[in-house]
Amino acid sequence: MSLLRWTSKSTRHLADALVQKGFQVSDDTVGRILKSLGYSLQAPAKEKEGTAHPDRDAQFSYLNETATSFINDNQPVISVDTKKKELVGEFKNVGVEWQPSGEPTRVKTHDFVDPKLGRAVPYGVYDLANDEGWVSVGERADTAEFAVETIRRWWRSMGKPRFEQATRLLITADAGGSNGYRVRAWKRELARLAEETGLEITVCHYPPGTSKWNKIEHRMFSFISMNWRGRPLESYRTIVELIGPRRRARAFASVPSGTTATTRPG
Repeated sequence: MSLLRWTSKSTRHLADALVQKGFQVSDDTVGRILKSLGYSLQAPAKEKEGTAHPDRDAQFSYLNETATSFINDNQPVISVDTKKKELVGEFKNVGVEWQPSGEPTRVKTHDFVDPKLGRAVPYGVYDLANDEGWVSVGERADTAEFAVETIRRWWRSMGKPRFEQATRLLITADAGGSNGYRVRAWKRELARLAEETGLEITVCHYPPGTSKWNKIEHRMFSFISMNWRGRPLESYRTIVELIGPRRRARAFASVPSGTTATTRPG
């Protein structure tokens, strides 16, 4: 690889390079010169969307109209997705929290997967009409079977009591992953769920590259991330307890051992 790719553009390194070329300059002076020329420290900004599909507006209009018709008919509409897999154990988690000065939480220096604890796989179901959610935390892979089992548990515990007269269910999901539109296991397991519940199940997938508009991302997952920022996820119980205390919606979480945490908005 080119050595240039590993060059640090700090003012100190720039000053050192100038000194090697015969200039007498300090890093502070380099910083002042850069600012006078209109430069500042900036991170790359994710703003390039790429080429938009000519039917993009029509696709989202269809999604919106379908969801609206279901809700107006008092039929359940849910948004589903898998949250980022998390290391379970004494590992550093992004963020900070209040601790006594000089007494940070001690965690491992390396993020190697603990073979006994593995990675947590949070799969969520978000009820658009009622602003309620269910999260199942798995300890193995993110599979279609696990995804549909989570929907099944949501329906038995929350969906059916809320929508007693429901005959249909609309699921909105990303185009890939365990609930992708090409995953045969996802379709097979949904067919079994439809047979068990008697529901007519419709799935609307978001177009590729538009997953950030999936409702569960910013209505539920974002608040879960805020709950556990700066906290090591030491066990599955810890993950469940940190998922529970959400402000914007009721949340439930189940772990492989069968324990469940429940909380209601304060």
